[in-house]
Amino acid sequence: MARAYDVQAIERKWQERWAQQGTYQLDPDDPRPPWYVLCMYPYPSGPAHQGHVRNYTFGDLLVRYRTMQGYGVLSPFGFDSFGLPAENAAIKTGEHPRSFTDARIAELKASVLALGAVYDWRREIRSHDPRYMRWNQLIFLRFLEHGLAYRASAPVNWCPGCQTVLANEQVLADGTCERSGDLVIQRDLEQWFFRITAYADELLAELDHLEWPDRVKTMQRNWIGRSEGAEIDLPVVGAADGAALRVFTTRPDTAFGMTFAVVAPEHPLLDRLTQPAQRAAVDEIRALAQRSSQLERTAAGDPASLEKRGAPTGSSVLNPFTGQPIPVYVADYVLMGYGTGAIMAVPAEDERDWAFAQAHGLPVVRTTRPPEGFEGGAWTGDGPKINSGFLDGLDVGAAKARAIEWLEAEGKGRRVVHYRLRDWLVSRQRYWGCPIPVVHCPTDGIVGVPEDQLPVLAPDDVEFRPTGESPLARHAGFRHTTCPRCGGPAERETDTMDTFVDSSWYFLRFCDPWAEDRPFDPALAARYMPVDNYIGGIEHAILHLLYARFFTKALVDVGLAPGVPREPFARLFTQGMIRMDGTKMSKSKGNLVAPQKYFETVGADALRLFHLFVGPPTDDVDWTEQTDEVIEHGCGGFLERVWRLCVEPEVASWREGDPEEHDRELLRGAHRLVAKVTEDIERWSFNTAVAACMQFSNDCARYLRTAPGGPHRATLDEALDRLLLVLAPMTPHLAAEAWERRHGPGADIHRMPWPSADPELVRQDTVTLVVQVNGKLRDRLAVPADADEDQVVALALGSPKVLAALDGQQPKRIVARPPRLVNLVVG
Repeated sequence: MARAYDVQAIERKWQERWAQQGTYQLDPDDPRPPWYVLCMYPYPSGPAHQGHVRNYTFGDLLVRYRTMQGYGVLSPFGFDSFGLPAENAAIKTGEHPRSFTDARIAELKASVLALGAVYDWRREIRSHDPRYMRWNQLIFLRFLEHGLAYRASAPVNWCPGCQTVLANEQVLADGTCERSGDLVIQRDLEQWFFRITAYADELLAELDHLEWPDRVKTMQRNWIGRSEGAEIDLPVVGAADGAALRVFTTRPDTAFGMTFAVVAPEHPLLDRLTQPAQRAAVDEIRALAQRSSQLERTAAGDPASLEKRGAPTGSSVLNPFTGQPIPVYVADYVLMGYGTGAIMAVPAEDERDWAFAQAHGLPVVRTTRPPEGFEGGAWTGDGPKINSGFLDGLDVGAAKARAIEWLEAEGKGRRVVHYRLRDWLVSRQRYWGCPIPVVHCPTDGIVGVPEDQLPVLAPDDVEFRPTGESPLARHAGFRHTTCPRCGGPAERETDTMDTFVDSSWYFLRFCDPWAEDRPFDPALAARYMPVDNYIGGIEHAILHLLYARFFTKALVDVGLAPGVPREPFARLFTQGMIRMDGTKMSKSKGNLVAPQKYFETVGADALRLFHLFVGPPTDDVDWTEQTDEVIEHGCGGFLERVWRLCVEPEVASWREGDPEEHDRELLRGAHRLVAKVTEDIERWSFNTAVAACMQFSNDCARYLRTAPGGPHRATLDEALDRLLLVLAPMTPHLAAEAWERRHGPGADIHRMPWPSADPELVRQDTVTLVVQVNGKLRDRLAVPADADEDQVVALALGSPKVLAALDGQQPKRIVARPPRLVNLVVG
């Protein structure tokens, strides 16, 4: 359709001008107070999709808004450019991951530029850039020196589809890989870990002080999973050396009801506990555990399934509270990585223990009296203690404390705190990642690569095969090296780092991307950190966000970030996802809607406006058959109306002189618009800010048509200027062009200050009361802004129009929402 202005030409003009003039570049010595706005840096999988558009539109609005408020806004961009998709493409097509990745970066960057989102591109980071990898590796070595990085053998999550190890956080709730969808299994491997558990208490405590969505904070609290309780030593019956099975429980008050114990298939005491007659059954459970994911193992099951998932070892341990022997079982639902890898089983007060006891015919002793009417099974609630010796009669809380006191006094246990959080497994058996900078020497063991030899780079001439083994392990030239310490033959580490390592500190490098002697200048990082507005998806709640918090604290502690705040993100915003046909838009589902067609037709401003206007930014958005109509005619049509108002108004005659009351009312509306949009942006209510602009544009158009004697020039100019100023962060191209045409060549709205609202003009003495009868509009009345319910009802019932609509009937019900609505229900 024909446009009121040349959308594409105008958008290209201003995008080029912002780039040439460095409008949004921030120099280290900028005197303005700092503000840091950051969208989570993306994986470059190709051109932008609507999820990108939504994310970057929100971030760009804040960058422009804070700049107009007088801040020096740090607005960088980068690419999370290591990862499996590029390596899988190399296996499939033979194209090297580097060239594949660089091509995808070019596509995504072009889309971001076409959107009109402004960044200081001088600060661009690519995680596969050797200049970034160098510091990634240095950080790893500092962690190694301080005991925060270590190598250990452990059961790990193995994805057969990706042919690599996954962190727990990368395994979905159904036990499958978040990327490939394959069922994750368990393997024992030597792996590298970061000691994130050393920061569990701090990670938990600091959540209370963050301006983050409650949902995200709850997810992190649950993942860290702090549990207070006791470790109890259960002596192994017949063990001459005093061996004991250590268990952890949050309910030591139930120990009198412990009738058996269960160990994980990986428990180090299992071989010793297993009697010859039980060996075959125990080995069956071990095999079952190896081919099952952690989720499958911990899933609840009926007694029939639990019978197959557990077996007796043939040994017993002593219950220290009763002195009686209890049998020890092995079961796959107990995990070595949680607690001590062994549990005390109290079937009367734990549902899984109850089911296991039913399956294996084990006794049940109730230690907490359930309420009257309880029909049986495990009772997990409160109540007085029974069958519990010296604990009888106490409530659960008091009994817990008394039980721990007794354990410590008798030397049979101790008060402890356990966490669900496990150390971060960072090894990946892949090529397209940052190499781990250590060598393995037969003489000196693990030796870090010297700093002056960083970065360690992977060779290009590798063979990509879907074998699960890193191509680096088969490359003799890379693998075989000399030990930096003794000079003898050694082998390089062939695992690469989890890509979440790259994204755990990139926001700090953005503060000083030009540093050549260190990862970043701590003084500059301290100036800009923490990030004032961090924007991204809820899916990163317990992956990237938790890791980044750990990394920042660790960098301070190892001396690389002195003076930098220990929490990286002051305010977090998680935007809603874009859905089509009820599912999230994604490349893997093939349901992406690219923004390019909108750039080439209705323009970037209209697409941006749609994402701002379609609903609260936290809500999911359904992309439907009507979406194009809304973007083109709803959003695009609004922008054309603004253009005609501001650039091509049809005015028969202008009125000069002093403004009259109807002029002053328009001016009051302009100031109220500024106050409204300012408030809405501050509280992330972008959709209502857009709605206010649309309503005010209608007010201006009505004023143009109906002002007696024509519009008052000065009044209308101020009103339209204020409309353009508040639109500038939302629809930056249109606002910039209209402003320049109104104020002359060189006039730049994006260098203007954010408008202020006069409190006297904003204050409303009266508001419009809408009066309905049976939901139909019957009158509009001017009422005091502080009118209460009695006043608005009395005014409504006194309206001649309302009385005519009632036709003598008395309302059966009156719905009043003072001071703006009264609905009279009759009939």
